[in-house]
Amino acid sequence: MDTRTQVNQALKQAMKDKAAERLCTLRLINAAIKDREIAARADGEEGGIDEGEILAILGKMTKQRNESARAYEEGGRLDLAERELGEISIIEEFLPQQLSDEEVGEAITAAVAETGAESIRDMGKVMGALKAKYTGQMDFGKAGPLVKDQLCSKGGC
Repeated sequence: MDTRTQVNQALKQAMKDKAAERLCTLRLINAAIKDREIAARADGEEGGIDEGEILAILGKMTKQRNESARAYEEGGRLDLAERELGEISIIEEFLPQQLSDEEVGEAITAAVAETGAESIRDMGKVMGALKAKYTGQMDFGKAGPLVKDQLCSKGGC
């Protein structure tokens, strides 16, 4: 079952359960997906958006809420930080399991070998291969420096 269907089923269940906070978060997810679909149609993509794009949207939403929660905690607004963290837990239900640090390292090594990357100039190829395979499973902000380190260790810096 695809992510969009899972979100819609969870939305219906939240309505039945009268879970207001969960319902609100699920509506935000639906709105973000529909916004992206509308933008895709405006760009001439008739097929809509695929599963990878939905996972990217959910990953972006999680990242935004993490940043907001951190800002709220620094500002002393723990109630708002808790609400953001609650939304993160709901969004993460629809994301695939995150890779461990060890698995990320193995994935990077495999992507470097697969693309034949030898220098830092090939970093875009490696990141593209990782995004194609591991969208929603890996934090690419953290993976970038690891890719760079691996390429530099080959003497390509």
